[in-house]
Amino acid sequence: MSNHTNEILNGERFQFGKNWASFLKTLTPEKFQEAEGSFTSFLNRDSLEGATFLDIGSGSGLSSLIAKRLGATVYSFDYDPDSVACTRALKERYFPDDNSWTIEQGSVLDKTYMASLGTFDLVYSWGVLHHTGDMATALTHASERVNEKGELLLAIYNDQGPGSNIWRRIKKTYCASTAGKIATTCLFFPIFTIQAIIIGLAKYQHPLGQFTNYKKSRGMSVIHDWIDWLGGYPFETAKPEQLIKLFQGKAYQLKNLTTTNGIGCNQYLFHRTKEDT
Repeated sequence: MSNHTNEILNGERFQFGKNWASFLKTLTPEKFQEAEGSFTSFLNRDSLEGATFLDIGSGSGLSSLIAKRLGATVYSFDYDPDSVACTRALKERYFPDDNSWTIEQGSVLDKTYMASLGTFDLVYSWGVLHHTGDMATALTHASERVNEKGELLLAIYNDQGPGSNIWRRIKKTYCASTAGKIATTCLFFPIFTIQAIIIGLAKYQHPLGQFTNYKKSRGMSVIHDWIDWLGGYPFETAKPEQLIKLFQGKAYQLKNLTTTNGIGCNQYLFHRTKEDT
């Protein structure tokens, strides 16, 4: 039995891959276009022609697919075998005979495995490293895979202080048992729904506006994001200034930053200026 399976059975890890498999059933060309637009906008480029791209924690495989369509040579890996299967399914659908897209199961915490990958022009990890159980090590290993003059694109959960500690306990409860999953879902889905209706009325002048426009947030699905949020365990957070200071010490320069005051992710784009000393 794999470490991943044991962690699921022991309530130590959320089944991200099964949630991604469900999400892929809802993927439409419109959602894909929204996700691609969000990706290229934050990166501030519309082509990755000739670039090498490492997707750490590929999840659904959507970001890897976008990078491939933009011209990159892609290497995708994930700790969760179901996520690996999702990524492979997208490759089979869109690039079945393309040898420039490699997909494997692996762990960002495995130093030997990470070192074996070499370095890349763009290393990407959206909403992943804070779920590894050792974010500090994951950040270090990710930063070591970037070419000199390459880029590192990360999304890491925002530190809300005491609020983050409360959410950590909620997530652990969700993963610990079927009863915990049912209890947290029954409690929070009505709350999330009411919040979405209020946002819809305020922002779109329609109670369903938040639901119908949610795909514009990286092409995602609101329900699958709710499940991911409630169950996303292990769970760590960081303040923007902490990560900026960390990567400046690793010879990186911040190129782009999007922050949130709420429970979401802060997004970072770092440029590597020289080899880490």
